[in-house]
Amino acid sequence: MQIFYAPNIDSQQYTLPEDESKHCIRVLRLKLGDRILLTDGKGSMHKAQIASDNPKRCLVNIIETQHNFGQRPFYLHIAIAPTKNMERLEWFIEKATEIGIDEITPLLCERSEKKTVNAERLERIAVSAMKQSVKAYLPRINDMVAINQFVLRSSTEETKLIAHCNRWNLPPMQELVQKGKSILVLIGPEGDFSPNEVELCIANGFHEASLSSSRLRTETAGIVACQTANLLNKV
Repeated sequence: MQIFYAPNIDSQQYTLPEDESKHCIRVLRLKLGDRILLTDGKGSMHKAQIASDNPKRCLVNIIETQHNFGQRPFYLHIAIAPTKNMERLEWFIEKATEIGIDEITPLLCERSEKKTVNAERLERIAVSAMKQSVKAYLPRINDMVAINQFVLRSSTEETKLIAHCNRWNLPPMQELVQKGKSILVLIGPEGDFSPNEVELCIANGFHEASLSSSRLRTETAGIVACQTANLLNKV
């Protein structure tokens, strides 16, 4: 069944937004009586039946709801410096959503070449990836924040890691992560974190970590961190 994003379901009937209605009726050519899936991005997956096939206001009846659909046993937050080529960051957002992630924060670092992001566009990419991979949880996409502000503010994650290549022989991420514990991983820009940034993180409770024996691109490092966390939690 086709899946649609419906963030504000509060009754047994729901009218799809105009863009989703058009996609449902005109693009996919679904008709009265056809069944679809709706997710609110907060863990609920609904089976629904089309009650009115209006291409501007498609009305559906909810016939079954499953809460905590595909819920993972841990929380994963990756704070990552946007790449100069935004398509690479967008690729990371898409793939991390497909794999499983709860929160993404774009970081502004000393060596960042990209200093702004369009958070709304990134969220649209995450919504598309959530639907494509049949997930019920939409990751939170935060506004860009300077690393100094980010590190100094309070965070609730139980395991805080900074992945960098400034020195060799760092412990691998898999040795620092415990199953079921919430995780925050910092990924630096193309030029990596500066020594001062690494020192600031260590002083504020972050542990240095290695993601690979190879030097990875920023977006690759983000995917490796995401997949490693999910594998360690056997998701």
